[in-house]
Amino acid sequence: MPGESGTATKIQKDPLSYLPCSTIVECSRGRVLYGPKNPSANLYLIIIGMVAVQRIAADGRSVLVDIYKTDELFGESALIGMCDTHEQATALEDTKVMIWARHEVEELVVRQPRFGIALLQWLTQRSIELTHRIESFSSEQIDQRLARSLIHLSQRFGQPLEDGSIRMMPITHELLSRYVGTSRELVTQRMNEFRRLGYVPYSRKEIVLYPEALRKVFGIHVATT
Repeated sequence: MPGESGTATKIQKDPLSYLPCSTIVECSRGRVLYGPKNPSANLYLIIIGMVAVQRIAADGRSVLVDIYKTDELFGESALIGMCDTHEQATALEDTKVMIWARHEVEELVVRQPRFGIALLQWLTQRSIELTHRIESFSSEQIDQRLARSLIHLSQRFGQPLEDGSIRMMPITHELLSRYVGTSRELVTQRMNEFRRLGYVPYSRKEIVLYPEALRKVFGIHVATT
């Protein structure tokens, strides 16, 4: 029929546009929002602040899934309807989050199927990104993984400077080690070497890195979106 070709309705890919206002909770720095002893049954949106989400193994070792910032969702494991006792979310600074219970999300999907599609697209993209990181654990050396992680984090949290460097908040070597998948001692050793070479001059107050230098030295190609 006339007018149908090339006029398919575009689906809004951002699930935030469908979520209604809900309960807001304030979390002080260091507060555990949920963890092995109190699994979450909620989906969270960061109103302001930052939250680290980790996976904790039975032996106590942990891997940092990612650090989430303002206007980002986390806690999606609650949507499968099972208590995930291996995930923990911790506020890295004073944070406010908006919370939706699993049944509220399910009811919204029934009422607005496009929200369900947007949610599925978001979950799939996040899963793909995590898969790529896990694959790098076996295919890249520690130096390369650390450099790639620093570039990724600077793109998410940093402020570009005139000389081509990027300034971002300080991240502990312990947290970086959990993100890269190695020991804190090795991260400290490599970070000191990066600083000595001038790639990542950092202090307790900030991290400054030169992404182009890191990409060139370690052969890192970062896909653009």
